[in-house]
Amino acid sequence: MSEQTTSAVQRLMDQYTEIARLAGALAHEIKNPLSTIRLNLQLLAEDIEDEPSPHQHRSLRRVATMQSECQRLQGLLDDFLNFAKVRKLTLKPTDLNHELADLLDFFAPEAEAAGVEVVRYFDPDLPTVLLDRESFRGGVLNLLLNAKQAMPDGGQLTVATSGDGEWVLLHLIDTGCGMDDQTAARMFETFYSTKPGGSGLGLPTTSKIIEAHGGEIRVQTEVDRGTRFTISLPVPPRLPGQGGVEREVVLPE
Repeated sequence: MSEQTTSAVQRLMDQYTEIARLAGALAHEIKNPLSTIRLNLQLLAEDIEDEPSPHQHRSLRRVATMQSECQRLQGLLDDFLNFAKVRKLTLKPTDLNHELADLLDFFAPEAEAAGVEVVRYFDPDLPTVLLDRESFRGGVLNLLLNAKQAMPDGGQLTVATSGDGEWVLLHLIDTGCGMDDQTAARMFETFYSTKPGGSGLGLPTTSKIIEAHGGEIRVQTEVDRGTRFTISLPVPPRLPGQGGVEREVVLPE
């Protein structure tokens, strides 16, 4: 990479960093008065409950509606802050199979409660990859939760790993409702969601996390047949020394 190109990339990264910080500051400025509004609505509800009457009951329903909307906005802001923040990834040599086994053990009670059978097919000869454990787990967990939500009546979720030359592949295959072509084409767009009350930031955040690891995420889906997510992670040509590699990555769109 030439010095001119490196300089241009650095300027772009600096601009992204500044945008992320400004967006985060704005979100925090919104969260502070929103918290005050939620507190005052709670106090108002308590005052109304002290004097029950048909009129007061109507007022309580209106207060409950406003509280619900405040809660939704709070969740949206939390998701946005998670999406826009500057991430420092500490990439360390990691056994992907072991990491997935640990995550699936954590996810197991939720899957069982939803009637979802989790099937594991792990390649025992999988090469080591470089991962930031916290961010990668968060990204994959989001995909697991999406798969569970796509199977409201239960189903099967297959989690498989395999090697492909210079890449390690992670497949997550569900037997859920699937997606039409329009939804599949837009699923990684920020703020696009088909879920009532969804923020539309979960999948874009997961995509940015995978990209920050030098990988990519692909999707194959068919309505009423299910969805397959495939995550590709590069196999490092040479493992770093102890302590890992620290890289500052910005994840806004």
